This record gives sequence, C-alpha cells and structure tokens, in this order.
Amino acid sequence: MLSRSCFNLLNLDDFSSDRTRIPRVISVPGIISDFEDGSNAEIAESDVVSSATQERRIVVSNQLPLKAYRDSSSKKWRFDWDGDALVSQLIDGFPPETDVVFVGCLGVDVDPAEQEEVAQFLLENFKCVPTFLSSDLINKFYHGFCKHYLWPLFHYMLPMTLNHGVRFDKDTWQAYVSANKVFADRIMEVINPDEDYVWIHDYHLMILPTFLRKRYHRVKLGFFLHSPFPSSEIYRTLPVREEILRALLNCDLIGFHTFDYARHFLSCCSRMLGLDYQSKRGYIGLDYYGRTVTIKILPIGIHMGQIRSLMALPDTAEKVRELRKEYEGKTVLLGVDDLDMFKGIGLKFMAFGLLLGENPDYRGNVVLVQIVNSPRSRGSDIQEVSDEITKVASEINGRYGGKGYDPIVCVNGPVSFQDKVAYYAISECVVVNAVRDGMNLVPYKYTVARQSCPELDKALGLQDCTKPKKSVIIVSEFIGCSPSLSGAIRVNPWDVNSVAEAMVLGLTMKDSEKELRHEKHYKYVASHDVAYWARSFDQDLERACAEHYRKRCWGIGFGLNSRVVALGPHFRKLSLEHIVSAYNNTKSSRLILLDYDGTMMPQDRVDKSPSPEVISVLNSLCNDPKNIVFIVSGRGRDSLGKWFSQCENLGLSAEHGYFTRWKRNSPWESCGIAADLSWKNIALPVMEHYTEATDGSSIEQKESALVWHHQEADPDFGLWQAKELHDHLESVLANDPVLVKSGQQIIEVKLQGVSKGVVVKNLMETMRNRGKAAEFVLCIGDDRSDEDMFEAIGASVARQSLPDASEVFACTVGQKPSMAKYYLDDTFQVIKMLQGLSAASASHHPSAKSSLGTAP
Repeated sequence: MLSRSCFNLLNLDDFSSDRTRIPRVISVPGIISDFEDGSNAEIAESDVVSSATQERRIVVSNQLPLKAYRDSSSKKWRFDWDGDALVSQLIDGFPPETDVVFVGCLGVDVDPAEQEEVAQFLLENFKCVPTFLSSDLINKFYHGFCKHYLWPLFHYMLPMTLNHGVRFDKDTWQAYVSANKVFADRIMEVINPDEDYVWIHDYHLMILPTFLRKRYHRVKLGFFLHSPFPSSEIYRTLPVREEILRALLNCDLIGFHTFDYARHFLSCCSRMLGLDYQSKRGYIGLDYYGRTVTIKILPIGIHMGQIRSLMALPDTAEKVRELRKEYEGKTVLLGVDDLDMFKGIGLKFMAFGLLLGENPDYRGNVVLVQIVNSPRSRGSDIQEVSDEITKVASEINGRYGGKGYDPIVCVNGPVSFQDKVAYYAISECVVVNAVRDGMNLVPYKYTVARQSCPELDKALGLQDCTKPKKSVIIVSEFIGCSPSLSGAIRVNPWDVNSVAEAMVLGLTMKDSEKELRHEKHYKYVASHDVAYWARSFDQDLERACAEHYRKRCWGIGFGLNSRVVALGPHFRKLSLEHIVSAYNNTKSSRLILLDYDGTMMPQDRVDKSPSPEVISVLNSLCNDPKNIVFIVSGRGRDSLGKWFSQCENLGLSAEHGYFTRWKRNSPWESCGIAADLSWKNIALPVMEHYTEATDGSSIEQKESALVWHHQEADPDFGLWQAKELHDHLESVLANDPVLVKSGQQIIEVKLQGVSKGVVVKNLMETMRNRGKAAEFVLCIGDDRSDEDMFEAIGASVARQSLPDASEVFACTVGQKPSMAKYYLDDTFQVIKMLQGLSAASASHHPSAKSSLGTAP
C-alpha cells in the first residue's frame, strides 16, 4: 500500500538521492513501525502514503464505528456499522465524494493469527484500519490511565489521599504513550501527507499529534476534545502536563465544546509554556514556533435523520403506547445518564425526594424514570455509585411510594436508542443533573423526540397533530450543552433545594411557555446538527492548513517534546563560512549593529553586565579600521556607558536610539526630537497605580521613556492589567507626541519618531555622507524592537541606498517569524559567529589581533 506523493518544492535544494526510506520488515501483522533513518528532514515525508489520489479524511478515535461479533455457525468474524457512533455520523458534514478512512480499536480481542485477515477485510469493505492492542495494554492504557486517572482529572477530581482516587502511575502513562504510538503507526500505513486531513478525537489520543507531526512536518491535523478541559489549577497537577500541551499544539486546529474549556486550555499554555493567544477576525490563534494553531469553539450536534427515522418506525410507536399505558395518569420526569460518579444521579434522586416531601400533592402523580446506561469502565468507583443510587432510590420509594407506585423507577441498561426515543416522547421534562460533563446530548435528543411525528402523535393520543409541541429541560450549568440551551432551566446540581424548585417550575409551567421554549431549542438543535458541526470543523481545518506549503519546516526537540518550526521559504541559518567570506571580501567599510539583551546577553542572566569574552570580541571588531560597530539597545545611556567603558571605539545607541555616541570619548547626542517630557507627569501616576494593584509588576524610568514590566506577575492577571493599562495610557496621552507600545511582558511609553529603525537609517546615511557607504552590513537582534532595524535595512536595499556589491546580513536570534533573512539559535552562537569575524580581522590587522589575544 505504498506510493509516493509530490516532493516539497521548497526543500528540493536539500534533497539527496539516498533519502528515500523504506519501512522495515516486521513480524507483527498490520503494523508498520519506526523507520531506519530517524532524520527530521522534511523531504523524507513523502514516501509512505496511500495509493488514493482523491481528497480524504482520516478520522481517528479510540473505537471504530463498528459492531464486531463471531458468526455462530462459521465462527468467523462479522462486522456491522454502529449507527450510534459519533465518528460515523460526522461523514454527513464532509464535502461530497470525500473518501473517509477510520482508524481505531475494534473493542473485541482478535487472535494475532487472524489480525492480518481482519485488517485487510475491514479496509476493503469498510475503509476501517483497526489498531490491535493487547489486553494488557488496553487495561493499562484505557482502564488505567484514561478512565481512572485522566478522565477524573479532566472532570476536576484530584486524588487527594492514598485511598481516594488513582494517582499518576508511570507504567500506565507508558502504556498510554505506547497505544498512541500504535495508532500513529497504523495511520502512517495509509496516509498521503500531502493531501489527507487527519481528525483525531478525544482525550485517549492526545499525544498522537506529536508522533504524526514528527514524521510528517506538514501533516494536516485537527483534534477535538469531547471532555471538559480543566482549569490550570487542576491541570498543572498532571506530571506530564507539558508533554500533553505540546502534543496538542502540534495540531493545526484544536476544537472545544465551550469557551470555558478553550479558555482553560489557553490559560495553561500561557502559564506553563509562556504562549499568548491573539484573536483576529473571529478566530483565536496561538503562535507556536512559527505555526499558527487555531482554537475552535463549537458544541457538537446530533444526527437528526437517525432520530427521525426511529420515530417513524411502527415499533417505536408501539413502545410509546406501552409506556403511556404503564405511566397512565402520571407525569413523567426523565433522566438518561451513564453510570459514573460525575452524572449526579444520587443528587437528582435527593432533589426529587425533597420535591415529594415538600409537595404531597405530587405523590402518586409524578414519577422520575432514570435510565442508567452501562458503565464505560470498571472499578470500585462504579460499584460505589451503583450502591449509592440504589440506596437513595430505595429510601425515597420506601418513604413516598405505595401500592402500584414507585416514585423513582430505575431502568438499567443497556437500553436501545429506539426505546430511549419512546421514553423521550412520553416525558414532560428531562433532568440532566451532571456535576461535570463535556457536552451531554440528552437534551438535544429529547427536544427532537418531543417534536414528534404523525406516527408518534397517534401513539400519544394527540388529536391535533398541528398543535405546537412542548418540552421542559432542566440542565446543570456545569455541562457543555448548557450555554446553547437558552430556554432551559439551569441549576447548580450541588444545590439540591434549587434542583427541587426547578422540578416544581417545570411541572407548573404554562403550556404556552413550554411551547415557546421548545420552539427555541428545536430551531437551534435542527440547525446545529452533527453535520453542521463536522462541516464547520472541516472547513476551519482546511483554512488552518492553507499556509503549509508556503513555509519551510524543521523538526526540533526529542521524544514527546518534538515540534516543528515553520518559517519563511528564504529564512535560513547564518553560515559562518558564508559571512566570513563576505567579510573578508569587503574593500571599504562595514557596519555591524548588535542588540544587547537576548542577543549578546542571555535573557535569564541576573547580572546583565557584559562578560570579558564579550568585551574582548567587541574590541577586536572595533579595532579593525574598516568596521563601525554599534550596540543598539533599549537600555539607558548610563548603564551602557558604564558596562562598555573598556571599548574605546564602540558606538552606543541607548533608549532605542534617543541617545547616540560614536565612540567612548564622543559626547552623547540626542535624536533631534524636541524633548518635551511633560507627558511623564501624566503617565507615571497611572503606571504607579497599576503597579500597586498588580503584584510582581515594576516601573523602569528612562530619560525619554517609561516602561511597565509584568513578567514577574501572574501571567493571566498581568496580561489583563497590561491591556487595561495600554488602553488607559492611550486615552490620557492622546494629545501628547508619544507612542504606547506593547512588548514582551512590557508596556512602554516613548516619544514618537524614536526607534531602532531610525538609528539604522541615520547611521547608514552618515556613513554615506562621509564617503564610506557600507559594503557589508550585519545586524543581529532578538525581539520586536529589532524588527524595526531589519525593516530599515530592507528598505535601504530596496531603495538601492547601498553600494551595488553590498552584502547584507539581517539575523534574528532563535527560529521564529522575522523580517530578518537569517537566524542563529542563541546568544552562544552569536558570540561564536562574532569571534569568527574577529579572527578574520586579526589575520589582516595586527591591532585587532592584539585585542583578540586579551580574551580569557
């Protein structure tokens, strides 16, 4: 099943003929393992792909949308589509003629000797690719890490004591990693990375994106989380928190049901990875190593056609008649929940008991029917929940029940979806009381079933089928569907009294009010079905991947910290050999411009004074008569003058160019802008107010500027305060000749017309006026203010202001989006490159050589 996709044209210059990679021969049927060549080179992506050429979607979930069973006579495996599976329903949202391949587990044990045959049969007949996991791996991966550790934590439950909850276990985590790796191997068998879109579902597969992105740098990858995403206070307790966050950020699009879940994810990225998000034209995006990771917020819908087809069946109408007869003369409240600790079934029963205790008239007339779906995992916690709801139901039935009347009727699963539709149809109100749930589609299904159809209307005994339908929904405010149900009665499930009051409200509500609420809900559910949800996600995934082949990509990091840097097609690492050659070929003048913090000095150093090594290399460069060397910094002139007092010929530009001096003995010159600094009397009190209100913030006072720092403050609060301060300062300084700018954890107020770009322009113009126009320009910086220098240099090249044979090297520190053409990885490489230039100077000029010899 191997073919070749087209090569990445941006990387053809890096291609060598021996880069084609062939999968290893393996002994495990149906699994392709790692490749022999572990290189991260982008060009190697194009070798293991599907033979299909049409556009495809690869839908990946823990379970395939199939029902598997053994034929009783032939003893062979038989398979049918599972119409209730979400991943099979979302096909309706894909473009017509789209080929869809499903990847996931079967949910049954298949003997290793049969796996290859089963895999081939499923691929040919169902376009399904099964992942065969051993029973031990499933037990540790699914029942261990997923259901007993990750799932409770994502639902805000922490293991507080040794006997309460399951603590993090390295073995189950390794099983989680191994299972995700098996999924990745199976996807690699069928994917065409140039054409296919991969859509991964839910928390079982959160690190799968890392495996795929490491192998295919430009894979088109989406992920949707169907559970809640906890607040950062909960999530940060996870020992592998960064591995999971970085894995999700290897996607192009990440989907959540609600804004709360997305907000929690973004907060975790900010607090733990230092990433900020931006909102642009309705889309939220995170910049992650040059890639924009889009965040989508859209609650899932239901399959309208499936419910309507079931409603029209004669068997459904018959079931409705049976239930109507069984509960004749009684008002039915309905609950449909899985058997787990977060569905709040016990709290619901307690609220219903309170209702009957305070309202005797409802005894014998109102019944709560609770359908309990089979649990999805096993363990003592499931048994505890089962025992609890049985106990509470027995107590209430014993207290308020009587002959022929049980207030609470528990219907233990499995219950077919067709039967559930019948229960929905006869129920006056549905109660969804979960203490925490990712989405919960029960209210949606109930709304559609209450809309009814001619067959069900007859079964319900309705004479006028055109009469408006009615329904009442009581929904917990802690579940994902709550925000979209504007007509529902929202409750706090922990407040049993308020839930009981909501039940009374639902029972006493006027029919006209029920009809209005039902109509509002039905319009929303009908227009936001599962096809709408899938189509919207699919379109946004295409949009998020549109820039893939306009950038060059590099893989960096190891293991689960692997990630891809995406940069412009002409952006490349600065080669020492290349720049030294251009440096030596210069006949007249050179201009070397260096930022300080983050370029010559690491950001994490507490002592910011330059090392003897830095002083030595600067002196060596400055002693070359062809060189003009400048430090261009945002720092004040006093600090720079003190630190570089040993550099006689070094030029300094302080406060982003407001002050400049050409040599140590030269006077400081201002940039010529009128120095009316009266605006400080307005800005400083405002900054002091925010400093007092924001713990960890501080003010830096410069001669020509004021800077408010918040890097030591709480990340979220500091960002909020910074935005508020920015708006506040812009308002009060609207009539002053200043700019209010946001930077890397700073808000700066400075004079208009002052920037590093102006410094570069003035220096180059001065050199040209002196008849020493620069034939060689090197400019290195690391942050936003340095982009002004790169822009000015680019403008000079475009205007042909430099000599024709000039060599220009604009270089940023770190692999990130920049207007510079080159990059160096860190300050160490910057110093190493400058030492290479110093050595070149020393070989031609003895004065530079003697200075170089003073280095320690």
